[in-house]
Amino acid sequence: MIEMKDVHKAFGDNRVLQGVNLTIPSGTSMVIIGGSGTGKSVALKCILGLISPDSGTITLDGQDVTKGDRDAFLARFGMLFQGGALFDSLPVWQNVAFRLLRGSLKKPWDEAREIAIEKLRRVGLKSEQADKFPAELSGGMQKRVGLARAIAAEPEIIFFDEPTTGLDPIMSGVINDLIREIVTEMGATAMTITHDMTSVRAIADNVAMLHDGVIQWTGPVAEMDKSGDPYLDQFITGSAEGPIEAVR
Repeated sequence: MIEMKDVHKAFGDNRVLQGVNLTIPSGTSMVIIGGSGTGKSVALKCILGLISPDSGTITLDGQDVTKGDRDAFLARFGMLFQGGALFDSLPVWQNVAFRLLRGSLKKPWDEAREIAIEKLRRVGLKSEQADKFPAELSGGMQKRVGLARAIAAEPEIIFFDEPTTGLDPIMSGVINDLIREIVTEMGATAMTITHDMTSVRAIADNVAMLHDGVIQWTGPVAEMDKSGDPYLDQFITGSAEGPIEAVR
């Protein structure tokens, strides 16, 4: 569904992407791993068209992502942001229904609220939470609201940016399980950025490691531990020794 071919992106002298090649088949869950500052978020933003690559091509269903109707293109995506990115001034249900109340997907107020409450239930939140404000919820609940918003419009493709950041191990496990269940139920294509190897094992069908601006290794998650790739092995074990230099 998504294909990146020889994608390059630099910011001044900082060459972030240096020939990224990546294929994400339809209906599969791809997790991109790599150290901080290796370009994972830049790759995601290039796919969404938020920034333009300097060279190379990115296609969605064979169509160049930089061409065509932007609104129709973005309507195919859902997004769970790293920090939640909830609107503090809006109650929970309006956060979930934000897209449904605006633009080409605009629905009547009552219908949008009904969908929002249904999605909140899907992520394990009760209807009583719908009229609260984000500040009244715990970090784990806020992450669930973000997940409900990501799936509210039934997107074909969902991006997850560090979905377990700031959560304790138990809540991280809950969120990982929810993501896996929802992606499977919806038949969606998923792309996740994470440092959390527990998330990788719970969410991924396939894994890609981004380092030095290129994909160092990619393959099924079941083959990750026996890849023989020194970069991937070091990242999985968290060792200070190996080809990836630890910044001190």
